[in-house]
Amino acid sequence: MPSRRIAVIADSDTRWKWGAGVARQIAPGHALDALFLRTPATPTERQLTEIGIVPDTRREATVAELVDDAELAAADLVVLATVGGTTLALTHGLGVAWEGRERRPVTVTGYVGVVYEKMIDGLLTRAGTDLVLANSAYDADRFRAAFASVGVDPDTVVECALPFLGGEPYAPSTERPFTLTFAVQPSVPKGREARLRLLERAAAHARRHPERLVLMKLRSLPGEHTTHAEADPYQLLVGRMAEPAPANLRLVYGNMGEVLDRTDLLVTVSSTAALESMHRGIPTAILTDFGVREAHGNHYFVHSGCLASWDDLDAGAAPRVDPVWAERQGVGRSDPYAAARARVAALEAAGPLPSLRPYYSPQRAGAYLDGILERNGLDEKGRPLVLAPDGGTGPLRTVVRRAARSGAKSLYRVGREKVAPALRRWGQN
Repeated sequence: MPSRRIAVIADSDTRWKWGAGVARQIAPGHALDALFLRTPATPTERQLTEIGIVPDTRREATVAELVDDAELAAADLVVLATVGGTTLALTHGLGVAWEGRERRPVTVTGYVGVVYEKMIDGLLTRAGTDLVLANSAYDADRFRAAFASVGVDPDTVVECALPFLGGEPYAPSTERPFTLTFAVQPSVPKGREARLRLLERAAAHARRHPERLVLMKLRSLPGEHTTHAEADPYQLLVGRMAEPAPANLRLVYGNMGEVLDRTDLLVTVSSTAALESMHRGIPTAILTDFGVREAHGNHYFVHSGCLASWDDLDAGAAPRVDPVWAERQGVGRSDPYAAARARVAALEAAGPLPSLRPYYSPQRAGAYLDGILERNGLDEKGRPLVLAPDGGTGPLRTVVRRAARSGAKSLYRVGREKVAPALRRWGQN
């Protein structure tokens, strides 16, 4: 009997970490196929090694190529570890391609981290898959209420937790220096001056506490892409510091779990590494120096009991998470994927799965859906766009839509300047 397979479609290193972790939790023992979308953020070999989850097979593809991919259609489960718009395009395109099949994969999607902004934006682009994973009871309640209000089955929302919450409980050690780890984020805070100030402040803490080791846990090498663009990497900002970095301040790479193994105090603005740290019982500080703001995402942690400034940390603060808040956020749960495994088993046992039905359809939101599908190489029916001989996309209606969106002032102008060349390329008259 052939082995059962689970395919993870991912568009960045962070989403591969989440998707592969979900796959291992929901379907332990399944063969794992990695399908990386060709984007500027496609994971590098170094990033994949750092994450530490090795797939059985891997390849790169586009959304349009995956729609009719026979191997993908033959998988038992498909995890869509992609940004919301791409998830919508895949759900729409795969739904059309798999229409009428006696058997299709169970589809799963969710969120890589905490959901602190644009909840409805992201949630409705994920609607229509068989499971939408919520990383906490708090998220599950919000997601189900939203789905019920717009006519989407709220039972597709399944409560779990972030798949990378694990590791040994924190235990102080006398065999190494007290270690403060700052979890860097590519885009928080933004701007060279703010990021340089953060680096200078970490260095100042290291100077005040020469007995401590201060680690700046980096996400990527300069020029390497992640889920969010990093315009001013700390590796380059070190050279701009007013004073040389102290010897006990170090920039480090590596698997986050392994870095937490030697961490006594985790500091961040709003990284999900905070949840990993809290899960293990490590003192965790959510930095307030740049404000507690929705733009930074640290407002999510207001009730955690972990807000602190560098001045607080200089004075010896070592915040511990509020246990009631932690439980609502999925921290500390044992076997949080039991419900997801049960849901998958029930769907598989029920017989042929219903067709995938995204919330955004041509009838409900055609103007919005068309743009998302086109950006992902699909036409308004969810089929791959036809390539013109010169590499452009057709057919004619796509050219007209593009011209209309670009602000053409009349149909005559559209026809003369945009449509006619397209007709000539296609050999029409």
